[in-house]
Amino acid sequence: MAARESLYVHYGAMSLFLTITHNVFLLYYVQMFVSIYKIDKLSFWIGETIFLVWNSINDPLFGWFSDKSLLSAESEGRTVNQPSVVLRRIQALSINGPLFSISFLLFWISWGNPTIQFIVCLCLYDSFLTMVDLHHTALLADLALSATERTKLNGYCSVFSALGSLSVFVSYFFWDRNSTFLFQVFCTGISMFSMIGYFAGSRLLKQAFIEVMNKEDMMQLQSSQIDNKKFNPAKTEVSMKLYINQVKKHKNFMWFTAMNLVQVFHCHFNSNFFPIFLENLLGNHITPLVASLLLGTSFIIPHINNLYFLSLCRRYGVYSVVKGLFFIKLLLSICMLAAGPRYVILLCLFIASNRVFTEGTCKLLNLVVSDLVDEDCVIHHRKQAVSALVFGTSALLSKPGQTLAPLVGTWLLSSQTGHDIFQSGHESGSIRLSQSSSADDKAMVEWGCFQCLVFVPIICAIIQLIAWSQFTLRGRRLQWVKSVRAGSGFCDV
Repeated sequence: MAARESLYVHYGAMSLFLTITHNVFLLYYVQMFVSIYKIDKLSFWIGETIFLVWNSINDPLFGWFSDKSLLSAESEGRTVNQPSVVLRRIQALSINGPLFSISFLLFWISWGNPTIQFIVCLCLYDSFLTMVDLHHTALLADLALSATERTKLNGYCSVFSALGSLSVFVSYFFWDRNSTFLFQVFCTGISMFSMIGYFAGSRLLKQAFIEVMNKEDMMQLQSSQIDNKKFNPAKTEVSMKLYINQVKKHKNFMWFTAMNLVQVFHCHFNSNFFPIFLENLLGNHITPLVASLLLGTSFIIPHINNLYFLSLCRRYGVYSVVKGLFFIKLLLSICMLAAGPRYVILLCLFIASNRVFTEGTCKLLNLVVSDLVDEDCVIHHRKQAVSALVFGTSALLSKPGQTLAPLVGTWLLSSQTGHDIFQSGHESGSIRLSQSSSADDKAMVEWGCFQCLVFVPIICAIIQLIAWSQFTLRGRRLQWVKSVRAGSGFCDV
């Protein structure tokens, strides 16, 4: 039991090393390039468009490279040992984790033309982020089959992610448009911590996994390792075409990716424009300390609250909990729209709760993808689940929301407030007006920000409820998938 708990802890710790840097990236990379590096609007859109393309294709591409051996073995009638797959994923984390931490540093020091740096930094960062995220989330499906075990693994991730989100608290005090030196030192510090953490944590995770496995499993592992150099390219190509055709016919998978596209968009919209909403709607009513607390808690509470959501998932199922969160998001947004922007306390609560429930939903969706891995394995009669490939393919349609968020967000703010974030007075990267601006201009900016704040979650929630109602991997269908896969010889570690 001690070894098993150690395995869960080390798996969850990987979330700490990701969250401590990634939340800072989400919050400040747009402002860094717009406010500090003074990237022009055309270059920003070109960079985000290139990022959109790369961000869309790298998930299934890396997932294919990771799991093509499993499909090749399947087409050749060979059996792949489950422990070998897990150890391969851990090895990938030990390599890509430190490289991800290093790529994070490239954003915060000007080393070239802003346009080139913007494109290179985004694509390089997302490449290593994808590799880390793919293998970490795939382990969720590979290490456990039952909902109880998976929610427990997810729970440890939430605890460590909450600890990692503390970096957002600290970052607010270091961020200064006029002098970025202290912020650069701060980013260097958390990058080094993350890099060392991945290097040491992956080795501890490997040791814990080996301790859990019994001698018979390890002997089987040693006799069934896969040699990637022996694959037949022709058969691999056929397997890839077959997999693509299978995905197109997997209805639950397609409905999920449609819903998740909107979810990813909304999550990144909140993160990218959170400081602007604070500045324009609450800047004159709250102190910097209160703003820092509001910012930090909105990043930390979703992870803590996720522990409660996971307990609800064990009781009512993931589908029902996610559906309930969509309804809550819709109801809160409608109530805030009816109340208007004048009530500061309500506005603070809404801005924070909007992130809490939106991010809380995101934390549960890995459980849904894990169930889709099981369904894919069952309906296509696979001998071994292709976890990374399924996770990567789901991101093909959903992860572009990460790029669409800043593009659509800057356009919405410009159209609703009448002020371009790239050219707003003397303060690039902000739409806040000067003290000499007329009352009508200030009211227009405030009302425009408020409309973006409330209408985006309303529209997102409606679309998601429609898509989610078509998802049938729940209830008896889910129980059947679990029972069939459990009978295929798969065992939790």
